[in-house]
This record gives sequence, C-alpha cells and structure tokens, in this order.
Amino acid sequence: MDGDRPDVLLTGLLFYDLVLTGLGKPPTPGEEIWTRGMGCGPGGIANLAVAASRFGLRTSLATVFGDDFYGAYCRGVLRDQEGVDLSLSRTADGWPTPVTVSVAYGHDRALLTHGQEPPYSQDVLMGDPPEARTALVHLEAEPREWLAKAAANGTQVYADVGWDPAQQWPTALLEQLALCHAFLPNETEAMAYTRTDSAVAALGTLSELVPVAVVTRGGDGAVAVDQITGEYADVPALGVDVLDATGAGDVFGAAFVTASLGGWPLAERLRFAVLAAGLSVTRHGGALAAPGWYGVDRWWRSLTDPEVKRGYGFLADRLPVNPGPALAYAPVTPPAPHTSVGPRASERRH
Repeated sequence: MDGDRPDVLLTGLLFYDLVLTGLGKPPTPGEEIWTRGMGCGPGGIANLAVAASRFGLRTSLATVFGDDFYGAYCRGVLRDQEGVDLSLSRTADGWPTPVTVSVAYGHDRALLTHGQEPPYSQDVLMGDPPEARTALVHLEAEPREWLAKAAANGTQVYADVGWDPAQQWPTALLEQLALCHAFLPNETEAMAYTRTDSAVAALGTLSELVPVAVVTRGGDGAVAVDQITGEYADVPALGVDVLDATGAGDVFGAAFVTASLGGWPLAERLRFAVLAAGLSVTRHGGALAAPGWYGVDRWWRSLTDPEVKRGYGFLADRLPVNPGPALAYAPVTPPAPHTSVGPRASERRH
C-alpha cells in the first residue's frame, strides 16, 4: 500500500439487510411461511466495502448512516469489525437507515425495502475524492461529478451497472466508460446495453469502449478481454449449492480488483473472482458472506477434486502466508434439531 492512500474508494447507499432463507416454496398472498434460516447485516454498498476489506485492501467508504439502531449497528460492523475507513461518511439526523428484507428462494431472491432518498448526494459526500488506487462504482444514467475527478486523479475506475426498470437501456450510459479502466456487467445487462444477442458478442462491443471488459454469466461463469495485455479468458462457474445470492456480484468485483492490483494474468483474475463469488453464495447475507483470504484459503486447503485443483493451482503461489483470523459471518437462526419449524395451531396468527 502507498501510505494512507486508499486501495479502493467506494460510495453508494447502505442498507440494513434481513435475509430469510430455506423456503420450501415461494410465498403467496395471505400465507404465512416459516423459513429454515435467517441472516442479518449491512448491505448495499457495504457488500463491496466488506468484500474488499476482507481481501486486505485499504477501503474508504463514503455513505450515509441514519441516526437509528440500524445505522449504529452497520457503522459498528463496518468500522470496528471489518476495518473500513468511514471518514468520508456521515450520520444524518432524523433520517432512517434503509432496511431491506430479502427472501431467498432457489437461485434468486425477492427484495422488500423501506427507505428514503439520502440527504447527502454522492458528490457532496466525496467532495474532492482522495487519490485512491482504484474506485468501484455503479454507473447510473446521470453521471456523477466525483467520478471524473477521481479519474483525473489517476484512480483506476472499475464499474458495473444495474437493471433498468424501464427497460430502455440507454446506450448513452456507456459514454461514461471513457472514464473507466474496467467494466463488469452481467450478461443480461451487457446484451441489453450493447443491443447484442450473446455474452461474447456483448463483450466484443464493450472491449472497444473500455480497456478491460468482463461479462459475468451466473452459472456459466464469466468471459473477459484485456485490451492492454491482449488476453482473453473464459472460465466456468464454481459448482456450489446456492443458499443466498445477495451481493455475489459485489464480491466478484472486489475479488477482480484484488487480483488486478496484484498484477495477475487475466485468466487468474477471472477464476479468482468467480471463486470468491461462488463461495459467497453458500452463506447467508451479502456483506458478511464475503469469503476474504480466510475463506479462500480454507476452501483451497479442503479441495479434493483434482480437476478443480488444477484449474486453481495458481492459488498455491497467490495465497498469503497468513490469511487472517476467522471471519464473522452473518448471525443466523437455524432450526433446533428434531423440532418443527411451524407454529402450534394455538399460536398461529390470524
């Protein structure tokens, strides 16, 4: 690290997440379903912050906390437990921290959120951004002023983009890639914004707009092109049982940045990011499911599949000697052994 210079600069909206897992079927109106598991923790931009910090990156986060229980809890987890620098963040009097209930079912989830627009914009929070090595950003239709300032400071910008609820997918948004070093959308977003019909075709278009283009494909892995080095990579997904997919894309991005700062070849960068995202979906919650070096090290040491071992053989030289202490994962409430997960008839709500 370069003194106090951040490795990763982040800004965005923070949520308190309550994640319910283990549904036997999707909920329907008028029905009460008892789930088999629950997790809670900070979410939203916290997913990226925790994922990056757990890989040993000096992480600076500019966000807004409400002056309530949820804000205090999230601040404590990020600052005291995860070591995230919150000097650019603010606490807003009388503003409620957004709360999201995530109902995970199969490989997807439904989200219910209560919240209000934050009283401070990203540009106000950032001001003149510090000269960070990288920034992980979420591109929006309206460009943020701080992004151009960061790029002018020499910060390498790694960007993703979200679902367009209007499904207009304005191509003008891609003009912001001129400020970016890398772009990491999923295949649905990539195809929609580039008006193409496959992940590979979308990658080809994006590679003309940004030095490093990555398209994630969920269960099919990810593809990427690095125009700087002339590398192309196509890697499969990790075979795992998905418990909760919340924040997997953020973990992918943080892992890709970690490997990129290490100067790894593109195929290794992509495999590492796919691995980290795959490990994250096997646990509850978004932010606190991030594996960090500790989780990756445990996975590597327990790996027995010879084919997977060969594919990830580079980890033998990449893993740190000390992967750090055991992680604090999201608090969960599994059912007690040999007990019913439903209420007694006399306890049912009507």
